[in-house]
Order: sequence, then structure tokens, then C-alpha cells
Amino acid sequence: MNQSTLSPLLRQATRLHHVPKPSLRPIIRQQRFASSSRRPQETARLSLDPITLRRIDAQRRAHRTRRSYYLGVGMFVSMGALYFLATSVDRWREPEQNDSARGNMPGIERGTPVVTGVTGGTEIRKAGAEGIAPPSPSSSRSDTEEQADQVPTGTSTIPTFPRTLHLTSDANDDGKGPAAAAVPTEYHLMGLGVRTVSFLGIQVYVVGLYVATDDIAALQQTLIRAIDPVATTLVPDEKEKLRAKLLDADVGEEVWTRVLKDAGIRTVVRIVPTRNTDFMHLRDGWVRGITARTQKAAQKGSVEFEDEGFAKAIGELKGIFAGRKALPKGKTLLLTRDGRGVLRAWLDEGDKGVSKMGEVRDERVGRQVWLGYLAGKNVASESARRSVVEGVMEFVERPVGTVATQVV
Repeated sequence: MNQSTLSPLLRQATRLHHVPKPSLRPIIRQQRFASSSRRPQETARLSLDPITLRRIDAQRRAHRTRRSYYLGVGMFVSMGALYFLATSVDRWREPEQNDSARGNMPGIERGTPVVTGVTGGTEIRKAGAEGIAPPSPSSSRSDTEEQADQVPTGTSTIPTFPRTLHLTSDANDDGKGPAAAAVPTEYHLMGLGVRTVSFLGIQVYVVGLYVATDDIAALQQTLIRAIDPVATTLVPDEKEKLRAKLLDADVGEEVWTRVLKDAGIRTVVRIVPTRNTDFMHLRDGWVRGITARTQKAAQKGSVEFEDEGFAKAIGELKGIFAGRKALPKGKTLLLTRDGRGVLRAWLDEGDKGVSKMGEVRDERVGRQVWLGYLAGKNVASESARRSVVEGVMEFVERPVGTVATQVV
């Protein structure tokens, strides 16, 4: 076989056994794509040494810490400014025209309803109004005596409450006909406090609870019998037991229910707003409290508040404040409850005098409104509840029937 014949065969065998070398172009392209897809920050970090990286991380943590500190300080400053505006903006008022002509009525500030009895009905007028002339300066008492008849409230908007009120009670009104006579009655302050709302403690109004001076003996006897049925006064240990009972959510409600339902005492709730409010706010608060207590009683098996008469009486309570909106700061709202439990509302309208807003004759409604200030887990004013409890502690430490003579 000659050389010319072998050459094509050798070339064909060489092609069959030839393995092509792998191309490096795809790998280079992948590396380029990976390097180009990295973020500039990661590329920069790869080019930095560990010491520099730790410094950068420390700076970032410090920046975040300062930012959190500034945000916290800003939040507390904003809350403080909101609280200041809510509690201090309404502190000053313009002097009224009649402030300079304020009389020296002993024990009663101007605007407090001071009443005169008229045959066949009740007439209520303000101190210093026409028909009730204040005493002359020569017969007025000393400044020390005047200050003794005022009780500090703890708020600068309404600084004091009168220790005594003089209102009328229809002594001969049995609910079957008009009263034969309206007898002036003195009421003595048992305790007071400030109603606050929200977690900021925004003050809404000052509330004081008064009891008729002639009914203090009945109040004493009912409270003392809650501890000792035969005692006429309580010793210190027994006083502490009574205090614990009155501050207890369930037992306190039972004690005050006996006082309001069975003792037949006459009481007054005096409300003076510390800022402009409205009757809807007051009404809704009372109705919510009544609803909560009646539902709780129903869960315990009581049917006292399940009848239609009670629902109708709640509607009468709402109707008293229907059509009335604003209750300006410093005006006086009186809720009176007579010996039969009839609730009456009176409003001081400034120059127009004091007017009767309405009444609810079902004693259960007045009792539930009073319990909203005196008993339960959540009362309208905890400071008022505790002040009343401390006030009655002074009553029960004295023999029954002796407090009224000392008050007079």
C-alpha cells in the first residue's frame, strides 16, 4: 500500500479520535455577570478590611440608637404639651359683670340655689337675686368664718364648694297631690371630688354629695347597723370594718342600697363643670352606669329592674336633658333626691335664675345614679367616693343624733 493511499485513512482516523478543547468563554461570561450583579455596597465591603467594617457597623448602631432616643423624647414632649393644653388653657376666665357686686351671703357662694318656700309649690332663687337680699356688711361674719364654710376642691378652676346648701323639701308631698308647704332644708356636705376622663386625667367637673342635716341621724343608724345591730357608735376597729365594706365593690353597693332605699334620707348631688361640657355627656355616663349595674343584678338572678316601669323611668331621665346641649364651665347642676327617692334636676342659668329641668318619680333611677358615685368597681369619681367614705366615718364615731346638733 503506497503512501498516497494511507494519507486519507490517517487523516480520517485522526478526526475520529480528536477531542475538542473546552471553551472558556461561557465561564468568563458567568463570572462577569456575577460580578456585575453584586450591589456596590457588597463590592465595597469585600474591598475593606475587618477593622473598617467593624467601625462602619458601630457607626450604624450609634445612628439607630440616637434616632430612637430622639423619637422617644419627641413623643413624651408631645404628650406633655397635649396634657398642658387640656388642663391649663381653660384656667382663666373673663370677670363677669356681677362679680363686683357679689354679696356676703354666709356659707353660700353666688349662683348657689338658695330657696324660699311658697304655699302649694317650690320656688328656687339664687343668692343675691331679687327677693333674697344678702345680709348687710355690718351683720356679716368675719373672713375666717366665711372661709370655714368653704371646702377646697383641689382644682383651681372651681376652688371651693360650700359646706352647706339651703334648699326646699316638700315635706307634705306624698305623691298624691300638691305639697301643702315647702319647708327650707339645710344640707351638709359629706364629700366631694373631681370627675376625670381618659388616661391623661382631664378634669370634667367637680361633684359634691350633700345630706339633709335632719337626716344625718338616720344615716348614722343605718351605717352603724351594717357593723353592729345594737350599737349607737363605732369604735376605731369597727370604723375600719365599715370603711372596708364601703370601699368594697359588692358589699359597698349593698350597704349604700340599704341607705338610699330604706333609710329615707334626703340627698343632693351638686355638679359644677371645670370646662365647657354638654348634657349628653352627663346623661350618657349615667345611663351607661345604670345599664352596667342592672345587667350585673340580672346575672345574679334579680328581677328588680326587668319591668317596663323601670325602662319608662330611664326614658324620663333621658327626656330631662333632651334638647339641652351646652353646660358652661362654672354653672351649677343640682340633682336632688327626696325621702321617697324622687329625682329632680335643677339648673343655674345665670341671669335667668335657677330653673327646674324635670323629675323622675321612680326611686330606682335616682338610687342607681347615686350608686354611680358611691359604690361599685368603676365609679364616676374615685376621689369623691373616698371623700364621702371619710366624711361618714366622722358621723359614725359619734353617738346617733348628736352630729346634727353639732352641724347646726
